[in-house]
Amino acid sequence: MKYIPSTAEILAFKMLGKSVNKNWINWAYDMLNAGFETENLVMLAGEVEPYNQFELQGLTNKVFEELNLAWSDTEEVYTNYINYLISEALAEKLKLENVLNIIKDIYYQLDYESSLQDFYMLYCAYDDLRYSDNQHYWDGATRGNIDLIIRQYFENWMNDNCRT
Repeated sequence: MKYIPSTAEILAFKMLGKSVNKNWINWAYDMLNAGFETENLVMLAGEVEPYNQFELQGLTNKVFEELNLAWSDTEEVYTNYINYLISEALAEKLKLENVLNIIKDIYYQLDYESSLQDFYMLYCAYDDLRYSDNQHYWDGATRGNIDLIIRQYFENWMNDNCRT
């Protein structure tokens, strides 16, 4: 059975109490295709809109228990989720600015976690440069090089924080 990278995202969603949506269903389907098969995972993969959140929260609890997936280690879940987001951005499956926006929100949720401050600063620099030629968050960042700076930062983060 192969590891499904989007598991990091689903664990973060579960930890954050996010509503079940198409991402969860796609993840369940991917898990089944990878060889993980449980009764409740099959049920989750077969869900269609409109989603009954009350029932699906209980169902996802059962799926996580069956698959022995834990989301109680906040730091590990967030780090894995950030690694997943960055790898998706580097593979050009997600936009750089969307990933920065999500990580900026995590930075806030973790009460301004210092290890994520550079993501916040890059987000602010990027946001300012969308509307102006000036920004005061990241030394040397301009409209012409901000994407490259973000990509390099993402690559460095992955080199320093990816355990796989």
